[in-house]
Amino acid sequence: MYRGQKRSWVKHLDFTLFDIVCLLAALIIAYAIRFRGAFLFTDDQFFGDAYRNMAAVIVLLDIVIVFFAESYNGILRRNKYQEFRAAVTHCVAVFAGMLIYMYSIRRSIYYSRSLLYMYLGFSIVFVYAARVLWKRVIRKRKLDDVNKAQMLVVCENDNVERCLYNLSHNRYTDFKITGACVVDRDRSGETIDGVNVVCNADNFLNYVRENVVDEVFIDGNTRSSSEALANELIELGVTVHVSLVYSNMLVANTLLERYANYIVFTSTMKVATTRQAFIKRFGDILGGIVGLIICGIAFLIFAPQIKHQSPGPIFYKSTRIGKNGRRFTFYKFRTMRVGADKEQAALAAQNEMKGNMFKMENDPRVFPIGHFMRKYSIDELPQFWNVLKGDMSLVGTRPPTEAEFENYEYHHKARLAIKPGLTGMWQTSGRNDVSDFEEVVAMDTEYIANWSVWLDIKIIFKTIGVVFSGKGSK
Repeated sequence: MYRGQKRSWVKHLDFTLFDIVCLLAALIIAYAIRFRGAFLFTDDQFFGDAYRNMAAVIVLLDIVIVFFAESYNGILRRNKYQEFRAAVTHCVAVFAGMLIYMYSIRRSIYYSRSLLYMYLGFSIVFVYAARVLWKRVIRKRKLDDVNKAQMLVVCENDNVERCLYNLSHNRYTDFKITGACVVDRDRSGETIDGVNVVCNADNFLNYVRENVVDEVFIDGNTRSSSEALANELIELGVTVHVSLVYSNMLVANTLLERYANYIVFTSTMKVATTRQAFIKRFGDILGGIVGLIICGIAFLIFAPQIKHQSPGPIFYKSTRIGKNGRRFTFYKFRTMRVGADKEQAALAAQNEMKGNMFKMENDPRVFPIGHFMRKYSIDELPQFWNVLKGDMSLVGTRPPTEAEFENYEYHHKARLAIKPGLTGMWQTSGRNDVSDFEEVVAMDTEYIANWSVWLDIKIIFKTIGVVFSGKGSK
């Protein structure tokens, strides 16, 4: 019987438990310091119940954050600096949840600020230390585990060095390579990258029958029938792994899927989990609702001024290009005179953007109140309707016009691999000060490849700062 690899948050249940213990220990110690040696769970003073309730909230917050933010992805591969940053992010997220809880129940007056600050400091230290120490234990256990599955590798001569190098140099595995079989040449008795070649195609099945072999790895590039060989091995009670493709030929984000009777190896710029996709869409819906309320207030303030300074419609509508080339109707408050689109060709020589975008400082088509609205991105508020509809997201890449899209080179389309957004990485890294479209493409593709919920949150907060400062607007 083969025990499959653990997946999702269950894989790191130990880290979840350690984090909870550390967070509670931080609260207990902070409580003891603040209240002169009192123990949180036995202290019967008035404030004790409030902090005991907070302890329960901390446990719940930790589980929720771990479940939705996937805090332990790649935790064993992180170095100490990366782990410290991850621990700080996790503890600050829990702390933020605590503050929201306190103010939402209107009991913040019962909680000591000095205690809370001590708790935050202790929690970061304890969580970081526990993770680093436990990772050492896990790594040592993986290296020393005598119960690891013994694996035999089956390859052709042309691929055996590469295959054995990749498998045997991965230190933290649940298997150990005990031998190799080269199917198209008799290399029995040789040693390749520290692994003995123990058999050939003629005596392979006999070797498996007579020796301890728990698992067999078959390089999918072998000319012999991998499926037929796998069936024979399964009849011998051996677990079989058949490689489909050498993943270094593809980008890092890959997954295994089934389409009808085909097992396929799917690769893309970024693989998002179901939870991540749900969180992003939920955030878009929530943000869209809040944004439309703000948009309604802005409408009452600016609509009369738009009408007065430039007779015509309040809203500007245009067709933009969305995810993977989808067209949708894009909304803004109008900040230019009617017919401004037709005048752009005459201003092409004054374009300050190199490439497939048009940006111009002191654009003569913009009427007075429009300059103010554009400086503080008030004209963008109607796009919250696009976000709520699902045409756009709060964070993404800015959607091009049809004319811009028609001039795209092949690599430019990569920035359309996700839904366009109200804001994005390049807007917060210079906003309109970026003058080369290739820089925009580079930052957009970097955002897509490294996307996470936390990156979106970071960009949203940076956007708020950029908007209120009016930095880089044109």
